[in-house]
Amino acid sequence: MNRLLAPVQTQLTSFGTRLKELRTDHSWTLDELARRSGLSKAYLSRLESGGRQASIAAALTLARIFGVSLDFLFENPLASEPCVIVRAQAARARRANGLTYAALSNPDRFFGLQPVLVTVPADRPGNEHFQHDGEEWLHVLSGRLTVSIAGDSYDLEPGDSAHFDSRLPHRLIARDGGEVKVLLVAAPPSARTGVPVRPPRRPGLPSP
Repeated sequence: MNRLLAPVQTQLTSFGTRLKELRTDHSWTLDELARRSGLSKAYLSRLESGGRQASIAAALTLARIFGVSLDFLFENPLASEPCVIVRAQAARARRANGLTYAALSNPDRFFGLQPVLVTVPADRPGNEHFQHDGEEWLHVLSGRLTVSIAGDSYDLEPGDSAHFDSRLPHRLIARDGGEVKVLLVAAPPSARTGVPVRPPRRPGLPSP
C-alpha cells in the first residue's frame, strides 16, 4: 500500500512546493492569497504543505490568479533529472485489452506524452473498439497492421505511421497471422489544452 501511495504523496508535495514558490515570488502572504482566491488560509496552508489535494476548482482558480497553466502548477519542481532514460531491459511489459504494453517513459515525471511499445498478437481476442480523450500517433515497427477508426480501416506496413483523434472508436488489428510491433505515443488532453488529465491507471497506458 505504501508503494501505491508514494506517487500520490509526491504529487501533492510537488503541487504544494510550486504553489508556495509562486506565492513567494509575488510577495504575497497566505492571507493575501486567501483574499484574492476566496480559498481559506488553512486550506491554502495544507495545499502548500502537501497535506491536502487541490480540487479542480481550486487548481483552476490558483492558475488563473498566478497567470500560469495547470501544467505548470502540476509540474514537479523537485525533479533533478531533466531526462528520463528507460533501458531496454528495464521496460516492463504488461497486458491490457488483449495487447502487450511496455512503457517507454515515466508518466510521473512527464505526462504530456505517453510513449509505449505495443505488441498486437495475431490472435487478439474480441472486436471491441476503444475511445478516450486525447490523440494517438503510432509507427509500425514490424508486421502488418490494420487500424480501424470510426468504421474505416487503414492498412499499414512496416515504416508506416498513423495519427488520429482517440475520441473516435478505434482498434489495432494484426494481419496475415503474425504479431505486430508498434511504437505508440498517446497525448492526453493536457498536451492540447493545457489542462493536465492524469491517466486513470498506471503506467498511463492508452487503450487502442
